Amino acid sequence: MTQRDHVESEAYRQEVRKAKRRKGLVIVNTGNGKGKTTAAFGVAFRARGRGMAVGILQFIKPGTARFGEIRAARDAGIHVEGSGDGWTWKSKDLDESAALAVAGWERAREYIAERRFDVLVLDEFTYPLHYGWLDTAEVIAWLREHKPADMHLIITGRYAPEALIDYADLVTEMTVVKHPFNDQGIRAQPGIEF
Repeated sequence: MTQRDHVESEAYRQEVRKAKRRKGLVIVNTGNGKGKTTAAFGVAFRARGRGMAVGILQFIKPGTARFGEIRAARDAGIHVEGSGDGWTWKSKDLDESAALAVAGWERAREYIAERRFDVLVLDEFTYPLHYGWLDTAEVIAWLREHKPADMHLIITGRYAPEALIDYADLVTEMTVVKHPFNDQGIRAQPGIEF
């Protein structure tokens, strides 16, 4: 970075600070790498630490899931619920998986419409969009009309549709560089992956 770039960059930062603009962001964590849900939970904990009301609705994991992050989030006063039937690729009834995703979206719309949370995480929500269980254009149109301007919405999962990426304020793509399972045959471990 040149001195001129640095001066321009600092001037922009000062201008942004002075404007004090705030907005409920739409954040998408996508890609084939690990860390999408973990990053969303990190923001959820940060927001809860600031006294915000936080909800997490998981679209693949069932309501009976008791992974470490779910236990810790509930202990911290974060609302967590599952609306799935487990890992979709292992589903014995994809019609039921689709119906659960549609019911989960209905629940999410209720939470958004009633302004129940300051931060709402729709974990693994890209999968119902990717599989066509929910229409991406309809979901985005509904969000544009109903999401409160100050509510932060975090959406996670692989295969984020391009329209969702275009709609979002912040998009991060997780990329695999190395993975202990693929590279060393090390299985998922408690406290690290679940």
